[in-house]
Amino acid sequence: MKLFVPKEMDSAETRVPLLPTDVGKLVKLGAEVEAEAGIGESINIPDHAYESAGAQISNDRGVSLSGTDIVLRISVPAGGDIRKLGQGCVHISYMDPFNSFEVVKEFAARKVSGISLEMIPRTTIAQKMDVLSSQANLAGYIAVVLAARRQQKIFPMMMTPAGTIPPARVFVIGAGVAGLQAIATAKRLGARVDAFDVRPEAQEQILSLGAKPLNIDLGETGKTKDGYAKQLTNEQLDKQRDAMAKQCAQSDVVITTAKVFGRKAPLIVTNKMLDGMKPGSVVVDLAVETGGNVEASELAKEVERKGVTIVGWPELERRAAVPASQMFSSNLYNFMEHFWDEETKSFKLDRNDEIIQGCLVTHDGEIVNQVVKAAIG
Repeated sequence: MKLFVPKEMDSAETRVPLLPTDVGKLVKLGAEVEAEAGIGESINIPDHAYESAGAQISNDRGVSLSGTDIVLRISVPAGGDIRKLGQGCVHISYMDPFNSFEVVKEFAARKVSGISLEMIPRTTIAQKMDVLSSQANLAGYIAVVLAARRQQKIFPMMMTPAGTIPPARVFVIGAGVAGLQAIATAKRLGARVDAFDVRPEAQEQILSLGAKPLNIDLGETGKTKDGYAKQLTNEQLDKQRDAMAKQCAQSDVVITTAKVFGRKAPLIVTNKMLDGMKPGSVVVDLAVETGGNVEASELAKEVERKGVTIVGWPELERRAAVPASQMFSSNLYNFMEHFWDEETKSFKLDRNDEIIQGCLVTHDGEIVNQVVKAAIG
């Protein structure tokens, strides 16, 4: 079975989908791996490293796309790439299916089996394949580093002969993977950290990292079957904002991480709340790609409002390209290995498997994922 790993065409994409280490593992499974020339340039991996791992180097993207059984990549594919794929090809990448309806329709029309990595179920067995979690982990870390660099203060407390410098106060909203990593990183830097999450079970995790949970009685909340926080009612959001406004006002850094997959991110930090913050404070919006948690945030920009800096850079994991590539590559290999048939030396698209049922969007000319199908209408 032939696998092709194309080079990402987006100049802003610093990550590499598959590293030589995992190429070698796939070759040992019996796969024939082809990688596009220059695929590792962004993180200084030469083509000969892929050749040494057993891959062939392709100098003709179009020919490779049309002659492969499986495509492994990071980004949502462009229409030109899709039209080169052969019938029955399996395409594995981010698909952003709720915002890329035309891509989904074109996959179906060309009878390409489109697997959306974002839709891998958050189950125990699928943890090793969960690209959202692995990348969010890094985004949480980078958010704190960005905030620290933009602060006019230091994070740790210092007791000196000239006096005591108090620690910076950091408020993290959302204690999912990104939020927990942000909490842990801010604590390691010596900040005083407060955090909030609507899920009751998150309180213990916040405490375990040495942060103080902000307790707000919102009534009944919960999470979806995939582990995401359920959308709050307008009344719950208003109550949450009132309590958060007070916390934001006494914080030097606010990091928001609340994303709801497939829907617009909830607005959490309003302009009124920003106006109550101290000049010199920094806000980092990790949900900016999906509409943003912060009213004043702008995609791919840093803006200032009354002395408060709001950072809206998307996909912060790209700023840690080497570990982000290592994690993504490992996730991809684990996904392939899990469904690899030792007898036939091929990838088995098992339609009865829970993981495949969750992430397979198109197959054999149809949109087979019912959630995506309903969204497209």
